[in-house]
Amino acid sequence: MAPFLSKRDLQFQLYEVLDTEGLTARPRHAEHSREVYDDVLNLAYNVAEKYFANHTRDADLNEPHVVDGQVKLVPGVAAAMKAFRDAGFFSAHHDEDLGGLQLPWVVMQAVQANFQAANMGSSGYPFLTIGNANLQREFDTEEQKRKYLAPLLEGRWFGTMALSEPHAGSGLADITTSATPRGDGTYSIQGTKMWISGGEHELSENIVHLVLARIKGAPAGVKGISLFIVPRYRVNEDGSLGEKNNVVLAGLNHKMGYRGTTNTLLNFGEGGETVGELVGEAGRGLGYMFHMMNEARIGVGMGAVMLGYAGYLASLEYARERLQGRHASAKDPSGQMVSIIEHADVKRLLLRQKAFVEGGLALGLYASSLVDDLATGPEEGREDTRLLLDLLTPIVKSWPSKYSQEALSDAIQVMGGAGYTRDYPVEMYYRDNRLNPIHEGTEGIQGNDLLGRKVTQAGGRGLTVLLERMHADLKASEGLEGLDGIRAALTTAIAQNRDAFGAILGRAAELGPDLYLANANSALEMLGHTVVGWMWLRQAAAAARALPGARGDDEGFYRGKLQAARFFAVYELPKVRAHAELLASADPTTHEMRGDWF
Repeated sequence: MAPFLSKRDLQFQLYEVLDTEGLTARPRHAEHSREVYDDVLNLAYNVAEKYFANHTRDADLNEPHVVDGQVKLVPGVAAAMKAFRDAGFFSAHHDEDLGGLQLPWVVMQAVQANFQAANMGSSGYPFLTIGNANLQREFDTEEQKRKYLAPLLEGRWFGTMALSEPHAGSGLADITTSATPRGDGTYSIQGTKMWISGGEHELSENIVHLVLARIKGAPAGVKGISLFIVPRYRVNEDGSLGEKNNVVLAGLNHKMGYRGTTNTLLNFGEGGETVGELVGEAGRGLGYMFHMMNEARIGVGMGAVMLGYAGYLASLEYARERLQGRHASAKDPSGQMVSIIEHADVKRLLLRQKAFVEGGLALGLYASSLVDDLATGPEEGREDTRLLLDLLTPIVKSWPSKYSQEALSDAIQVMGGAGYTRDYPVEMYYRDNRLNPIHEGTEGIQGNDLLGRKVTQAGGRGLTVLLERMHADLKASEGLEGLDGIRAALTTAIAQNRDAFGAILGRAAELGPDLYLANANSALEMLGHTVVGWMWLRQAAAAARALPGARGDDEGFYRGKLQAARFFAVYELPKVRAHAELLASADPTTHEMRGDWF
């Protein structure tokens, strides 16, 4: 079985780059310790290795299918869900009175990283359920929590998010699913939802769909959207299951990758009435759903990282074992062949993968630590933390999704023809990850969100906070051996960002919204690369501080971190300039292109 995760790097990120152990000083986590976190992470790794990694290829080759009206999955999926449930991971980050361990969110993300790396398809079911439960914990009434939240946290019921429709994928303003009051506080739901992951299966006693719909008479656009709890089986007052709720499977989508997670077309109200319960206030559904979606966007970024990471480790193992060719300086054609990891271009491909996936992991865990700061950190500064997290979220979702795909392409290239075959897992990881730049908001949507909203939010305070934190880390890294080039490259990139944003923001009124957003992707690329460069500075600084006392494998680990940081500074950060210049110029090429010219 190919390795799928570096436990050493996860520890480095949590304890040497982030001060995760320091969270134990906060009242919510006062009974925790590093030993507790390590035990939880070791349990996650062991469960992932034994119950998730064992059927990854089987689930890919034998995708979900319908037999006699029921969705059939490979047997390993059900066993994995039971193991995840038995380990208590569905509720691990929740309060003790809800059956949880009160784990910090950054530790919970590290837990989930094990399962995402081991088996992306099967990890989708708990990922969705945890997000569904988090939303309901935040916005449900006490009665709704009693009926729906407890079974979700126990892992007896699973959850989904039902947003898109066949005619309205990302365009949620155009959804037509309707909700008609029944006179008893519940609603009759009628419509069709598309692309619903985990929408139908036999893995749990019930499936709780969170459905966006319009109450009859609601205004057009997003302000008329409400959110409803729509279970597969109706739930009696005592919590027992009642009759089917007429949520009908209309079909399964047959996917390029990510095949272990069912993806469905669902009809609500087919063959009878579908009953739903309103979440919170009418007309605020999209705001509630974004609570789950923003969480999911960090999770998507982390999932992309872990697919890229698994591919990197597989290609690294192959490169160490595969003998081919000789050093360029070797003149004797009969001399001993070397492992391909000795060749400079293979080292380049491996360094590029390492820079992308370890940089992406640092970014995802950093964003997760901000979630903890918002929940349990000092009251002073929380608004700045919220604005920073809002600013980073489109990057956390998009940058790893794109650059893990680049890393996986490099993994296939390292392995040559072998990487292109199903004998090795990297081609599967490549197909699995191709979804991540699409779902939970495409790259284009994230670019528009970044430039159109997040950069200007609260008078640009989020960007100011980001720059302040970058400069603080630059200051703290002064004098550390081997970091001068890394610091210089990041300093240059930061200045290019500041100038480009200043130029485009200064012309926003003159340009109008369409031309202003025409090069939003360059804003996403420019700031994304700069932020990951910052993540590498933080890793390099931690490695430089630890290196003088390191021995053996640890010494090699820290030197590898410094070399990857240098690689990113030399090979990747210079790309910021082109995006900065394009953004600042407000180039109209794409805006002026007409559909009939293609």
